[in-house]
Amino acid sequence: MLSLGVVIVSRSSSFTGDLTRILFGDVLGIGWDDIQLQAVVTLLVLGVAGLFARPFLLLCIDPETATVAGFRAARYHALMLALIAVTVVVSFQAVGTLLVFGMLVAPPATAALFAHRAGVMMIIAGVIGAVSVWAGLAMSYAYDLAAGASVVLVQVAVFFVALALSTLMDRRAPQVETA
Repeated sequence: MLSLGVVIVSRSSSFTGDLTRILFGDVLGIGWDDIQLQAVVTLLVLGVAGLFARPFLLLCIDPETATVAGFRAARYHALMLALIAVTVVVSFQAVGTLLVFGMLVAPPATAALFAHRAGVMMIIAGVIGAVSVWAGLAMSYAYDLAAGASVVLVQVAVFFVALALSTLMDRRAPQVETA
């Protein structure tokens, strides 16, 4: 809903960039330095996530399971939160303080509707995120809308379409009766 509000506000003549840029970012105004920083942080986050994939996965399932497996759940939880914080802070310039959360939540939530394995879910979420960025920027260009909000709006729209499809598929699936 926030993305839809930003798109509507961006169409008004009173749309000002300063406060709006802080809250909602400026995807079209980022430079090479910002892109390089994003690339470095992306590689860092991917490296740390890959290195600690097992404890992170166990932690997501159940902290006690991670502890029983020999990992310090509190330490890995803090590391995971730090990675999320770094991702959010670095993304502020591009998509702003408010829309970054939509970009972090919508693609994985959509992927979770169809995938049952973490690796598959990550791949689907990445593809949804990339295609949504392209579609959102194209929509922003074609209709003169706020770019960041358009991207998130597309991601959320994809989620709701996927939710409807998932619900229809669940209703059509044969129900197995248990005795």
